[in-house]
Amino acid sequence: VQLQASGGGLVQAGASLSLSCVASGRADSDFVMGWFRQAPGKERKFLAYIDLSSGSTYIADSVEGRFTITGNNGRSTVALQMNSLKPDDTAAYYCAAKGTDLPWTGYIPPEDYDYWGQGTLVTVSS
Repeated sequence: VQLQASGGGLVQAGASLSLSCVASGRADSDFVMGWFRQAPGKERKFLAYIDLSSGSTYIADSVEGRFTITGNNGRSTVALQMNSLKPDDTAAYYCAAKGTDLPWTGYIPPEDYDYWGQGTLVTVSS
């Protein structure tokens, strides 16, 4: 399974940006697809995930209210809508997927994801 993320760019503070990620390749299970970000010199941080089969979502407290995750199970895609962006949101954003045959709830640590896409860079200027 390969993940392809896109949609990053340079925006001003207060702007919105939408990231997309497409999963391709053969899979033997449904997916939970999530987003993480990593700023220079910092650890990778969880942002949100969506269980593509059930539609349930889990969003980090740090971005809840500003970021929304949506997904399309039939197309194996996930999107991250980011509003009211701040300079602190500047980072490389990564999508990830975890195969699962059961509905998923609760936090999933990054080491439990099976596949990762390349990062897409988001830069928010002040």
